[in-house]
Amino acid sequence: MADDESTTENADGFAGGCLCGAVRYQSAAPPLIVGQCHCEDCRKTSGTDHVTHLMVPENGFTVTGTLKFFDFPADSGSIVSRGFCPECASPIFSRNSNMPGKILVRASSLDDLEIAKPQMIVYASRAPSWRYLDPDIPTFAEMPPGAP
Repeated sequence: MADDESTTENADGFAGGCLCGAVRYQSAAPPLIVGQCHCEDCRKTSGTDHVTHLMVPENGFTVTGTLKFFDFPADSGSIVSRGFCPECASPIFSRNSNMPGKILVRASSLDDLEIAKPQMIVYASRAPSWRYLDPDIPTFAEMPPGAP
């Protein structure tokens, strides 16, 4: 970022937005956890074999611009509501009905990808054979016990 550009990021939070710039967001809090998911829903909405999500508290997460949402039932039976820019179709974040008060931010929308290092891998059983899964990261064949 050039010296004359301003940023809304702070020491604890982070910012991001869509490709065309119509949607921007700010999280006042750092991620609670960063996870990489290989489920079919994430794969189909990402354009690749997985999605990396940053879970943050909804309180303190602000969005400027308008998002369009698509609701779809997850394997768990919860409803996942995916928010994306209606202009450029960039995925921004999702909400899971079994996780009230939490937002799942797409790492692809971040201004700074360095904060998105995965801390866990879920639905690893659905990852393609060519996907390297870091053996140093806790990995679960499906969703871990107790998770929504």
